[in-house]
Amino acid sequence: MSNANQTKKTAKFTAPGLKDKAADETIKLLDDRLVALIDLQLTLKHIHWNVVGPNFIGVHEMLDPQVDSVREMTDTIAERIATLGGVPNGTPKYLVDRRRWDDYSLGRALVKDHLVALDKVYDGVNSDHRAALEKLADLDPVSEDMLTGQLAELEQYQWFVRAHLESASGELKR
Repeated sequence: MSNANQTKKTAKFTAPGLKDKAADETIKLLDDRLVALIDLQLTLKHIHWNVVGPNFIGVHEMLDPQVDSVREMTDTIAERIATLGGVPNGTPKYLVDRRRWDDYSLGRALVKDHLVALDKVYDGVNSDHRAALEKLADLDPVSEDMLTGQLAELEQYQWFVRAHLESASGELKR
């Protein structure tokens, strides 16, 4: 089965009351979110391993709960894809082939450098989650609700990151 076929509904069923066309479109949106969240999970762990400098331990310890939470989000999305009759795919080649963004470029780096870069990663993930939500509103309210809850958590994680970059007057120091 080619990568393109794996984003389509392959089962002869979907969730009761959901039309096949809506299920197909929902699966495509969820597949994109699955790829993004697996990438985010790996990026967060990469930062966890490679962050150094002042405030190292606070950032190092802040990231593991985010990794765990994002991992749960990916599982929820993958199971929703399967529920709708699709085939969730999380293989490394599939992820790389489906990514629409550049790879995270920092290796070992200072806290501030990683947090500035991570804030940009969250900008992309959270913006794309919002865009998917707009489309899901007309397709599948269950998937919309699922992503709404995830976005609330993702935005809170970005706030945690930004709290390290914010001045007392509320400006982001990038």
